[in-house]
Amino acid sequence: MKKQVRISPYWLCQLSGWTVAALHWEVEGFLRSPYFSYRLAILNFAADIVVNILLTHAYRRFALQHRWPALPPRALILRIIPAVILLSVCFTITVSLRFYIEQHYPSFDLSYWTYLKDTGRQPFMTGIRTMAVWVLAWHMYHYAQREIRTAQENARLQLLTREIQLSNLSAQLNPHFFFNSLNNIKSLILEDPVLARRAIDLLSELLRHALYKQSDKLIPLHEELQVVSDYLELEKLRFEDRLEADIRMDAPLSGVLVPPLSIQTMVENAIKHGINKTVDGGSIIINIEKNATTVRITVQNPGRLEQSATSNGLGIRNLQERLQLQFHGQASFHITALTDEKVLTVLTIPVI
Repeated sequence: MKKQVRISPYWLCQLSGWTVAALHWEVEGFLRSPYFSYRLAILNFAADIVVNILLTHAYRRFALQHRWPALPPRALILRIIPAVILLSVCFTITVSLRFYIEQHYPSFDLSYWTYLKDTGRQPFMTGIRTMAVWVLAWHMYHYAQREIRTAQENARLQLLTREIQLSNLSAQLNPHFFFNSLNNIKSLILEDPVLARRAIDLLSELLRHALYKQSDKLIPLHEELQVVSDYLELEKLRFEDRLEADIRMDAPLSGVLVPPLSIQTMVENAIKHGINKTVDGGSIIINIEKNATTVRITVQNPGRLEQSATSNGLGIRNLQERLQLQFHGQASFHITALTDEKVLTVLTIPVI
């Protein structure tokens, strides 16, 4: 199979651009000159394309070799101006030389330099306009490409930073969670060794989940609720009848993606600042419902709203930072007092 030859965008622009420019000049010559020659027009047409490609390509090689596209605007302009003048001088010499030969061959009764002095102004002005447009267009293209690359690199850096921040938050969260759980088990060892063994089993399940899901940024809701159930059972071993729990969720929502340990953090906060500080304990009600584009998760617990419950805890701060990083401000989290004796924690996240 024959290999297909592809023309680079640069050469495609060079060929098409200078072809259009040369054709424009020949049409102008046809309209203005009563002595228009098709043979000379074809020669001039080809010469204009070749000469201008050679001049601009030489500029391109020189500019790339000296890294002009990477220069700041002021330094670049100080180089572009003399370069355009030099290109225009070369353009004038080549155009005038062709016209001189065409008009004075074979006698050459007038010297070329005299002819250039008399007629060179018009091709020089044409060269200034043409070369300035080409040089500016070429540098604008490189500037645009540099801006695109910079934007892409910034986006990659932001993504990398976000991944590192999320990993750091997960690294903070797991020790915090297991430290609290181990403290709970320690209190059971002397009181009830059988319950302590059950607590260790539950903690091992939680540890297994954390180890295997550590790199996951989002997990299905049913997996998060399994962690919550294990955690509630672990806490119930300590609080006994003082802790009741009720989880309400529509079955179709089990596959919705949520941040790992998000609901568990809400429940942990409810137990720490609610059940633990209420003599008779109470019931924790978890409700999950879906709206058009969001999932609303609420945790209701007995107790009074405290400032420490909304901002000072590591788990809550961690959860708020993870939500900001993960959902870019599209998720919300707040804790409010329903009554003097009831507190509601609300987490709203977009459906992914």
